[in-house]
Amino acid sequence: MEEKSKNPEGEKGSENNALEFSNRLDLSSLREAVAQIKAELGKVIIGQEDMIELLIISILADGHSLIEGVPGVAKTVTAKLLAKTLNVDFSRIQFTPDLMPSDILGTSVFNVKTSEFEFKKGPLFSNIILIDEINRAPAKTQAALFEAMAERQITMDGVEYEMKPPFLVFATQNPIEQEGTYRLPEAQLDRFLFKISVKYPSLEQEVRILESKHSQKTREVASLITTVLSAPQIAAYQSTIREIIIENNLLRYIASIVDNTRSNANLYLGASPRASIAIMDASKALAAIRGRDFITPDDIKKVAEPVLGHRILLTPEREMEGLTAEKIVQQIVDSIEVPR
Repeated sequence: MEEKSKNPEGEKGSENNALEFSNRLDLSSLREAVAQIKAELGKVIIGQEDMIELLIISILADGHSLIEGVPGVAKTVTAKLLAKTLNVDFSRIQFTPDLMPSDILGTSVFNVKTSEFEFKKGPLFSNIILIDEINRAPAKTQAALFEAMAERQITMDGVEYEMKPPFLVFATQNPIEQEGTYRLPEAQLDRFLFKISVKYPSLEQEVRILESKHSQKTREVASLITTVLSAPQIAAYQSTIREIIIENNLLRYIASIVDNTRSNANLYLGASPRASIAIMDASKALAAIRGRDFITPDDIKKVAEPVLGHRILLTPEREMEGLTAEKIVQQIVDSIEVPR
């Protein structure tokens, strides 16, 4: 038996068994689909790799995303084209200060033939909803959207209507312009899996943008994008994500990061347990995209800032000093010992 254990064939068999364990879940089709989506978006979008990857993660983790950036950095067009790669219903809603809840939810209309009221569904009844300038709508409309985001349902005239899966909200907002805007309630912000901060492109990327625009033969860029995933495939991949392995020491690592936000002297408001769950779910999706059926500390570090950044509030003193949520989260992550 000892000689057999030293046999090269035996060692090779052990390596194969380890490989089989590492590939406990078949992630090949998921990774191929993600690569195809990125390739499709790459036909039009130059750069913004982080935003695209985080949006794909939010789809796989079944979470909403808030996209924040100045005008012209491809927030809306990226979300719109990403939806085009999915064979699901898509709805785009422009939020304005005079938008009413019925404008997004729908309204009851009296049917003369039946002498009854019929509910006519609004644009929120879709699979992928792109909301432009989400912070422009008043409180009543935000409250109507909040129920849909939190419960995947709405209530009209005492009747509950469920949203068909997948139901994902991609919302954009401008961090600079404040006139005619309303700050989103903290409870609503907490329902977003990610807040994705979109930066300006680099000089080289902007040159490529100009070159691409110059050589573009059609104004309808959406026609360049082909469908990659269907609703059943998305549901299957979301189910696969839930099977990703996470060890107990990494669960404690996530909890320690979030717990630190509640006792941090730089913060007025820390993150809730919903943030811990969001980090875990997002880390699972990121691990799957990277071809692993288990989470590593690097996965957690990668998603910590977009998950926590909008869930914490800095003290007024730290804000005056120029500190940002991103810097605070980075400090917290760096201060927590990484599990071995």
